[in-house]
Amino acid sequence: MAVHRDEAWNTRHRSEGPLNRADRNFAELLQELRVVFTGVPILFGFLLTLSFSERFRTLDDFQQSLFVATLGCAALSATLVIAPVAAHRVAFQRNRKRELVRLGHRMVIAGLAAFALTLCCGVMLVLDIALGRIPAMIGAGVLVLVTVVLWVGIPMRLRHPSQADARLPDPVRNLSDARPRGLSRRSGREVAGRLGAET
Repeated sequence: MAVHRDEAWNTRHRSEGPLNRADRNFAELLQELRVVFTGVPILFGFLLTLSFSERFRTLDDFQQSLFVATLGCAALSATLVIAPVAAHRVAFQRNRKRELVRLGHRMVIAGLAAFALTLCCGVMLVLDIALGRIPAMIGAGVLVLVTVVLWVGIPMRLRHPSQADARLPDPVRNLSDARPRGLSRRSGREVAGRLGAET
């Protein structure tokens, strides 16, 4: 039921059908993936080269385990953020764009979670080598807290109904109610439709 109401709202306010919306959502998903693509492969490549350096042999058991965890999270993150592109290629021209958008959304969320773990483990590893175990745990804990607030807390607050655009006045209703003399209710809706299409 919620999905149908959402589709109806999107059609009414954006003049956009479900398939057009899926095309737009997938394009937005790819734009977001470009941001992650710049960081994940570089970090993963750096971790691979680090294992062949002389300093790697001096790491203790905890640091080596932390390095393996960081490398694993980086590989998982890269796999997950690339997965929507691979899925699109496999399902190309199969009329599955809406399903691809939903699948890609879940994969990117999981990929961002793995990337957050990669950053936290990487920071902890570097700080443990440079400053010691206690500062490393503090630094990683601070980064976890900041990541949760910025990546989860604030976006979830925006999802709350009190922050939604639904509380804003309906432009169609306002134009219809505040129409000047001689302007019919239907004309007001047509003007509002044109304004919505232009924005």
